[in-house]
Amino acid sequence: MKTIRLTSLIFALSIGTLAIAGQGAYAQDKGSVNPKPLPPLTNPNDPSTPAKELFGRKTRPASSLSPEAIGFYSAGCLSGGVALPINGNSWQVMRLSRNRNWGHPRLVSFLERFADRVPGINGWPGLLVGDMSQPRGGPMITGHASHQIGIDADIWLIPMPNRTLSRAERENMSAVNMVRKDRLDIDPSVWTDAHYALIRAAAKEREVERIFVNPAIKRALCRTAGNDRSWLNKVRPMWGHNYHFHIRLSCPSGSGYCQPQDPVPAADQCGAELDKWFTPEMLNPKPGKRRPPMTMAKLPPACRTVLDAN
Repeated sequence: MKTIRLTSLIFALSIGTLAIAGQGAYAQDKGSVNPKPLPPLTNPNDPSTPAKELFGRKTRPASSLSPEAIGFYSAGCLSGGVALPINGNSWQVMRLSRNRNWGHPRLVSFLERFADRVPGINGWPGLLVGDMSQPRGGPMITGHASHQIGIDADIWLIPMPNRTLSRAERENMSAVNMVRKDRLDIDPSVWTDAHYALIRAAAKEREVERIFVNPAIKRALCRTAGNDRSWLNKVRPMWGHNYHFHIRLSCPSGSGYCQPQDPVPAADQCGAELDKWFTPEMLNPKPGKRRPPMTMAKLPPACRTVLDAN
């Protein structure tokens, strides 16, 4: 299928929004053991209705459609999505009340396979998996600007316990902030070699296009990497991500409407590119103008089919 080319404006807005939406603090917001369904919309066919209100009310996937990541990571949707089981031998899903453990089958397969490797990577029993995508992808009512096409997943920076967590624990427990209070480096009292090994292993996976971490975590990775630096270019600094790291896969085969990002630079990005994140201007940015919510007109036309599918 012909690839949809979204405007450069959407790309620029998405990168800017990533810096403020769906990051460290939000990822740790508590959920509910008994979440209440969202009330029906008065006029869901109104063109001005925010797309997040429409996709946020879809509790099941568009399973009648073939699996496909549609559009861009921050302006798209997901057809034929599947759920990561909430329990596996080497993973458990957190914040079940959000119903965001959905993804393209390629993402689910990747997470299951990678989680099974974790005990051998860093000795952890397994992974705690945070937000992936909604059942049909699309914009979310709260949190992320990306995670819209079923190729993104958040991994908490604490090990899975050697027991099955209760529903209440999954909704209420928190990961650990890995960043110092001054935001200039990691907190050495909580950061360990196991964290380094896990992120390094994820970045070395062929399917992984990018990994987002807090700039302080990127600084620690650069300092520890030694001569094996070929994977560091995939690890991208982004505010937030203090408690988790964000895995993004490349566009899956068969998803002709999926728009990839530009390739990451070849260098390790541990020099001036990283230092700029610690300037006063970057550490204390001026508040930006709130953007209007995205409507269906800003998404690929195929997302209407996904939204209306059985």
